[in-house]
Amino acid sequence: MFIGREREMNSLNRLYTSDRFEFAVIYGRRRVGKSALINEFIKDKNTIYFMGVESNAAQNLENFSKTIMEFGTGVPAQMAFVSFQAALEYVFQLAEKERLILAIDEYPYVARSSKSLASTLQLLIDQYKDHSKLMLILCGSSMSYMEDHVLSYKAPLYGRRTAQMKILPFEFEEVCRYYKNFSDEDKALVYGIVGGTPQYLLQMDDRKSIEENIKNTFLNPISFLFEEPENLLKQEVREPALYNAIITAIATGASRMAEISTKVGEDTSVCVTYLKNLLALGLVRKETPYGEKTSRKSIYFIDDNMFRFWYRFIPENSSSIVRGAVDVVYKRMEPHLSDYMGKVFEEICKQYLWKLLLTGKSSVEFKELGRWWGTDSSARSQVEIDIMGEQDQDTALFAECKWTNEKVDVGVLEKLAEKSKLFHYRNIRLYLFAKTGFTKGCADRAKEMGNVEMVTYRDIIEFLA
Repeated sequence: MFIGREREMNSLNRLYTSDRFEFAVIYGRRRVGKSALINEFIKDKNTIYFMGVESNAAQNLENFSKTIMEFGTGVPAQMAFVSFQAALEYVFQLAEKERLILAIDEYPYVARSSKSLASTLQLLIDQYKDHSKLMLILCGSSMSYMEDHVLSYKAPLYGRRTAQMKILPFEFEEVCRYYKNFSDEDKALVYGIVGGTPQYLLQMDDRKSIEENIKNTFLNPISFLFEEPENLLKQEVREPALYNAIITAIATGASRMAEISTKVGEDTSVCVTYLKNLLALGLVRKETPYGEKTSRKSIYFIDDNMFRFWYRFIPENSSSIVRGAVDVVYKRMEPHLSDYMGKVFEEICKQYLWKLLLTGKSSVEFKELGRWWGTDSSARSQVEIDIMGEQDQDTALFAECKWTNEKVDVGVLEKLAEKSKLFHYRNIRLYLFAKTGFTKGCADRAKEMGNVEMVTYRDIIEFLA
């Protein structure tokens, strides 16, 4: 079942209906659904679809030639073009009279094996673009390669593309649409456990409980997800052991550069390089307090929910899992799930606030959202604000997010109001987000204050549905 990606599909269809030469670059992490997007788009369209393989140039040219010949004749053919230039020129000529899509999936595999491929494409695009009806799609999972060798200023293909799309994991709203049988709470848990990567979502069965799903996937040595993070790192990086150590350090509480460096036993300069690559892969995010640019306060956290869940619970229990002690391991994990979901709920609340803004229903027209942490000098204590967003120098919103089974009481509201006074905004809007609801005292105080929005998880689900 294909869901979501409406914006990307609309963009591709606009390019297709232009009836002139178009060149779209599609890239993103593995498993994120790039190939599914392309295949959904090219349904019922005149298309040559070619998937590159991690082999040499001769093998890729042979496979490409067969794909072209089969498109032209409808039957398998053994003929091979003498070069990629000859093959591509033939395709460009086919597209002179009718609309034709050429989609090269896993383009980095082909380009690495044939060093002149990018220059050949540049030559042919420049030669044919003014009278061609070809729609060229280059797609790749190696984000660094696509950014450095296709999109960058120094790349031969720079300036030729007419569109580029970085495909990201689904947001919570799309995950909810995918699962019909999970309860509302279970949808949040699934999002927290596997995130929005389509291939990971496919591993979860909404006819079973969350407990059964965790046991069947993460706690099952033969399942796809049991070794997925390590396997993915092996595909993406050259020294997976050190990357693995860095992610483990972050997952187990080290968030600042010095802490990460100490925990993995490497110099800070080494960790900086490795973290840079993890940031580029979208597995780790670097964050500074909202509104501050200094890196002195920067922290790192795992940005992919599946990686975050896996590194939080699996490595420390791997011996027990391999021995089949599934029930024992789950009992160890279960008490920590609610605490683990705290950060996930913050992200869901951010997505809710963004949708409010995009639909014209936000009371504060913020430019961005983020967390803030720092020192309350009057109380001489460290303070954290889950979410804040500024409209201008006078107006901002502040939010607190609570994923607990207890109703949020007035104390939480009053603390948030106090934290907001650390800033000098005249117009302040406070948001309280709660999993289960609010006490009467909290509701009464919010009404009295007049600048408070109280939002339950049920409200979020109904708004996003």
